[in-house]
Amino acid sequence: MSSDSWKTLSSETILDHSKYLSVEDRTVQLPNGRIIEKWPWVITPDFVNVVAVTEQGKFLCFRQTKYALDGLSLALVGGFIDKGENPMQAAKRELLEETGHEASDWVHLGSFRVDPSRGVAMASLFLARNAKRVADPTCDDIEEQEMLELSRNEIEAALDSGELKIVAWVTAVALALRHMDA
Repeated sequence: MSSDSWKTLSSETILDHSKYLSVEDRTVQLPNGRIIEKWPWVITPDFVNVVAVTEQGKFLCFRQTKYALDGLSLALVGGFIDKGENPMQAAKRELLEETGHEASDWVHLGSFRVDPSRGVAMASLFLARNAKRVADPTCDDIEEQEMLELSRNEIEAALDSGELKIVAWVTAVALALRHMDA
C-alpha cells in the first residue's frame, strides 16, 4: 500500500452558500495514478469542543436540541474557530462565552477530520480543568439550552447511554476521561 497522498488536479466551486458551507467538484488522482472526476468536497468551518471540568470536579455541559437530532441531547461547549484564531483561542473564547468560565489547565486532546473522504471540518478537542466562573455567559447560540454540572459518574452514564448524540462530543468525553485516568 502506498503512503503517497491523493492529489487534487482541479477544483470548481459548485455551491457557495455562505461562510458556513461551500461545495467543490474536484478531479483527484489516487496514489496508484487512477484519476477520479466529480469528487465532491464539502467545506465547512473548523470547530472546537471543550470538555470543561470545574474546580469541584463537575463536568459542564448543556441539555439542548439540534436540528438534525431527535429529541434532547447532552452537548459540550463548542463552536466555530473565527478567522485569525487558533483552536486554543477559540476553545477559551467559547468556554467563556457559553458558560462564563475560565480554566487554568488546558489539554489539547487532538484534532480530527470529520469526514476524510469528503472534507468537512477539522474538529479540535480540548479538556479544560479547574474551570472557575468569572462572568455571566454571553452566548448567542440559536439553540435553547440548559447548562448542567454533572458528576464524573453522571457524564460516564451519559456517554454509555447515548445521551451525547454527536460523534465529536462522544470522542471528546471519551478522550478526556481517558486522559484524566492516565
